[in-house]
Amino acid sequence: MTTLRIWRAGAEEAGVLQRLERVAFGARSWGAKGVAESFDAPGAEVLFAGTNATEPDGFAIWRMLPGEAEMLAIGVAPASRGAGVGRALLEEAMGRASRSGAAAMLLEVDAGNAPALGLYASTGFKQVGLRKSYYRDGADAQILRRSL
Repeated sequence: MTTLRIWRAGAEEAGVLQRLERVAFGARSWGAKGVAESFDAPGAEVLFAGTNATEPDGFAIWRMLPGEAEMLAIGVAPASRGAGVGRALLEEAMGRASRSGAAAMLLEVDAGNAPALGLYASTGFKQVGLRKSYYRDGADAQILRRSL
């Protein structure tokens, strides 16, 4: 069995994150500029997960806010979905946020993304709001929260 490893990505890995984010999100990709800004956002941390240190299978971008954390994005390459990569990244980010003093984590997720909604529900997230037509394609986003 191959071991999944999670590590903090540095700005020098922006190209890796850009490729993985584009593959994971397709038409909803943030684009090169948006992805690169992930490394500069105050309180933000980019995590990679994979069995290969040069080409990760997934990523998470989260940030600390006063008293809470916000999950900005979790993406997993299509070939690695369903293997626990997203769950491992989410759990790692929640642990880091808790150790940094966050009392809760918030996130927004496509209201039609059943796999993501299942992951978040199974890890204790509850819906606390709805953003109508949040995404460029008009899809709604559920606002989820979980105490840490």
